[in-house]
Amino acid sequence: MVDNIGADDGSIKEQDRLLPIANVGRIMKQIVPPNAKISKEAKETMQECVSEFIGFVTSEASEKCQRERRKTVNGDDICCAMETLGFDDYAGMLRRYLHRYRELEGEKANQDKAMNNTEQ
Repeated sequence: MVDNIGADDGSIKEQDRLLPIANVGRIMKQIVPPNAKISKEAKETMQECVSEFIGFVTSEASEKCQRERRKTVNGDDICCAMETLGFDDYAGMLRRYLHRYRELEGEKANQDKAMNNTEQ
């Protein structure tokens, strides 16, 4: 297996480029039947694929931010990138998740603010 990718200066270590294989294996294990086994080769293949996919989507989102002269990629940028790349079904699901996440974060912030006000 290759240890470094890219030029000698500023090269990226393989371990920094890929998602941890234990996390990939854990996600895969949730999908298969309890008595099923997943080979090391399957985990490594999936690790390469998901890492590449994340980089692919993030690159598209980053380009959108650059065109708009922004420095921070946000959830909406990722959703837009998914749509641009043809993953419309996933983008819709992701937008619903993002909306719910923001609602819950807002509720949590309001609860924290209320707790701080009662303590004073």
